[in-house]
Amino acid sequence: MSRIETVTQLEDLYGKPGPASLRKVADHVTPEYRVFIEAAPFAALATVGPEGLDCSPRGDKAGFVRVLDDGRTLLLPDRRGNNRVDSLSNIVRDPRVSLMFMVPGSGNIIRINGEAYLSIEPDLLDSFAVDGKPPRSVMVVAVGEIYFQCARAIIRSDLWNTEAQADPGTLPTPGQILATLTDGEVGGPNYDTEWPDRARKTMW
Repeated sequence: MSRIETVTQLEDLYGKPGPASLRKVADHVTPEYRVFIEAAPFAALATVGPEGLDCSPRGDKAGFVRVLDDGRTLLLPDRRGNNRVDSLSNIVRDPRVSLMFMVPGSGNIIRINGEAYLSIEPDLLDSFAVDGKPPRSVMVVAVGEIYFQCARAIIRSDLWNTEAQADPGTLPTPGQILATLTDGEVGGPNYDTEWPDRARKTMW
């Protein structure tokens, strides 16, 4: 199999990016980019650590990520999850992060690269409380660069077309996956049956 081994080979194959691809990059959250971030209920967070890379979902009500310092700082609360803390473990050892913000219905994706640390300052945590429950930490991101991503992937995938959505019944459930991986010790039908109520009680 032929492999590309150098950046020069890549550039020969793909050519140079157009002016718009380069000029769209800013070193802070501009007013226009801020509109997208505050409208986004979902972001993917990529981190890196000694064990490798991690990418995990972050979701909440639109506006859950705050923009501070004239667009040079983001605050992202860490809501309840599975307590693996893979992303957080990476951040305390390597501050490099990348965020991808998505707004349902929009073909534009906003990308941010920067460096982060975790804050447990009580007043900050309390400011993100929902139903009286603050997050256990808040990720503070120093924005290095921000830009919008080409919309072709969203268009090709037909991502926001509800008629194209998969029937969940045709997909393996988490309980089935766990049961297979553990020879039935964990998971199974009870896991799937109990999950909605468990999630409802531990959302925040």
